[in-house]
Amino acid sequence: MTTTLTRCLIVDDEALARELIETHLKQLSGFEVVASCASAIEASEVLQSETVDLMFLDIEMPVLKGTEFYTNLENKPKVIFTTAYRDYAVDGFELNAVDYLLKPVVFARFFKAIERYKATLSEKASKPISDEPTASIPATIFVRKDRKQVKLMLDDILYVQGLKDYIKVVMSGDSHVIKSGIGAFAEQLGDDFVRIHKSYIVNRRKVTAFTNYDVEIGEIELPIGERYRTALIESLTHD
Repeated sequence: MTTTLTRCLIVDDEALARELIETHLKQLSGFEVVASCASAIEASEVLQSETVDLMFLDIEMPVLKGTEFYTNLENKPKVIFTTAYRDYAVDGFELNAVDYLLKPVVFARFFKAIERYKATLSEKASKPISDEPTASIPATIFVRKDRKQVKLMLDDILYVQGLKDYIKVVMSGDSHVIKSGIGAFAEQLGDDFVRIHKSYIVNRRKVTAFTNYDVEIGEIELPIGERYRTALIESLTHD
């Protein structure tokens, strides 16, 4: 049986960053690097002559930012944004990126992004004949609290609130205050969790109503930050 080959383009003005992505790709089967470019302009020339399935695109580059370059592409390949700045992540998701990776890109996080890419391909496949849901084991994470590692069920989390150097994880009937930044904690959560504000992450499965300005989880109302609005509404209205 023939294995489908994913043709990749790496775009980053830092040579070491490009080399690291290429090194990670070499550890996987079914992926080929078509070209490695130091600028969006150079990448544009490659896209005119080569077929590219997946692009690793740095956001902050001189002359033309990665997000601006991708927005203006007529035929867009799937994209995984890379950035040294966490605040740029939402810009990537507003462009329907597969994922975003924070530099330096560790292989474990890179592998997760690749799995997300593969999941987008499987969405094109036919759905099973049976609509009966399959049973699954609820996902869990461990967090450090009171010198212990405490297990939390992700499905029980309603929302997360950032409190400077701490976060408050609000759950069904319980809450936990943990020493962590909200951005770092977000990386442990699954696709059901979406950033709605610089200080809030919500479990989209728990949202009961929303407007352009706030999200409701039962009787709880949480504000929506303007920069997060587009990605949030996309997430809530497209399952």
